[in-house]
Amino acid sequence: MSHSHNADANHEASNAAAMAEIKKVTILLSVLTVIELILGFWMIGITSVALRLAIKGVIIILMMAKAFYIVAYFMHLKHEVKNMIMTIIVPLLLFVWFIGAFLWDGGSFRNLRNTYDPYFKEQATIKVEKKESEHGAATHGAAKHEAVKHEAGATEAKETPAEKH
Repeated sequence: MSHSHNADANHEASNAAAMAEIKKVTILLSVLTVIELILGFWMIGITSVALRLAIKGVIIILMMAKAFYIVAYFMHLKHEVKNMIMTIIVPLLLFVWFIGAFLWDGGSFRNLRNTYDPYFKEQATIKVEKKESEHGAATHGAAKHEAVKHEAGATEAKETPAEKH
């Protein structure tokens, strides 16, 4: 009987420790989320590009810390074998590298194409200037077109029914 009593006490103690750990992680995740929200709302009024970029970097670091705690505690990978963790982290790092490599390669191809192909000019780099004389002529041309339509309607109205047959 004393053996079952010790087992129950150990089980309750481990449950209490696990609940305390979950509460601690939940509070930590809540605090990190509140800090991220405060930084995000503070960033709205900032006009300095460098400061906004720094705040975004801090928010990304906080998000990665939250992701670590979620995966470690709520997905139970903290107590798993290192090989199990590596099967998740290594493909994730390769995927991030893959995206970065393709973005870098695509940007360099665009720059090389714009530099060395004399017949190619990317649409985003072409500047279009709006001239006032063309704008004025276009509106006057539209007014003339309306006047011609109005005159044509008036001549049709002047015709008698006998002339139409």
